Amino acid sequence: MTAVPAADARARALPPVSALVVDAYRGTTLYADAPGTVRAPASLTKMMTMYLAFEAMSDGRLRPTTPITISRMAARQPASRLGIAAGKSLTARNALGVIAVDSANDVTVALAEKLAGSEKFFVARMNATAQRLGLRDTHFANATGLKNPGNYTTARDMAKLSIVLLQRYPNFYSYFSIRKVTWNTRVMRNHNHLLGKVPGVDGIKTGYTVDAGYNLAASAKRDGKRVVVVVLGARSIAARNAQVANLIELGFTPPGGKVRTVPIPTTPPPPQRRSHGHAAPRVVSVHGKDGRRRQTMVFRARD
Repeated sequence: MTAVPAADARARALPPVSALVVDAYRGTTLYADAPGTVRAPASLTKMMTMYLAFEAMSDGRLRPTTPITISRMAARQPASRLGIAAGKSLTARNALGVIAVDSANDVTVALAEKLAGSEKFFVARMNATAQRLGLRDTHFANATGLKNPGNYTTARDMAKLSIVLLQRYPNFYSYFSIRKVTWNTRVMRNHNHLLGKVPGVDGIKTGYTVDAGYNLAASAKRDGKRVVVVVLGARSIAARNAQVANLIELGFTPPGGKVRTVPIPTTPPPPQRRSHGHAAPRVVSVHGKDGRRRQTMVFRARD
C-alpha cells in the first residue's frame, strides 16, 4: 500500500473506524477492520516522540534529571498544554510523565527541541525512525500530532510502534501507566480512561483532532498474554473507549469462546487552566483500594 496524506484519504470516504487487535508476543492478528486505511494520528504521534526520548535515555544522551527548557515556540503551542512560561524548565523524567498523562503539546515541543535542536530536525528523526521500524504508511509533520496534512498513519503501523515500545523499552513503558499529574490545585488525569477500569490495561496513548477523530492505542496483559488494540477515527470518547475495551476482551477470549461485553463509563477530564511557573514534579507510588501500587506525579508550586 502506498501512503497518502490524511486529507487525500478522507476524500476517498474513509470507513467509520479502523481497528486492530494483535497478540503482542506472537505478532498474530486477532481482529482487523480497515487496519491499512490511512488516517490522521493526532496525539498517537507522541508515541514516536517518546520512543526517541527513550532511545536517548537508553544510550545516555538524555538523563532523567536533564532540564527541558520551555522555549517561546513551545510556550505558544495550543492545548493540551501544561502552560509553563517560556524560560522555565522541568526534568526529562517529569516531561515524559506530563506528555504521557496530559498530552501536553508545549512540553512535547520543548522535549523535541532538546533532543534535536529544533522541532524540524526532530521530525526528520521521527520519519527516519518510522521507516527503520517498518512503519511504511506513516509520516510525521510535527512532534505533537496537531492537525497537519503531513501527519498520517494506519492502525497497523500504530500497533507495530506499540509493540516496539513494549519490546525495546520495557523499563520506560511504565510512563504510560501513570494515572494522574497534580500541579498546584490542578489535577490532570490520564486521557486513557481504561486505566484502572479494564483489567490488565497499562497504556498506551490517546489522541484527538477534528480530522482524526478519537484515537487510542491500548495494551493489556493477563495471565502471561499481552494484546495491543488500536482504534482510529471513533466519533466520541465513549465510543472509542467502549470499542477498545471490548476488543481487549475479544483479544483474551479463547477461540470459540464467548466474548464478554464491557460497558465503559467515560468521565470527561476537568477543564484546563493556564498555569505559569512551577517546581519540578515528583513521581510517587500510591496504593489503591485493591492493594496494588499506582503511579502518580505531584507538582509543587514555587514560593
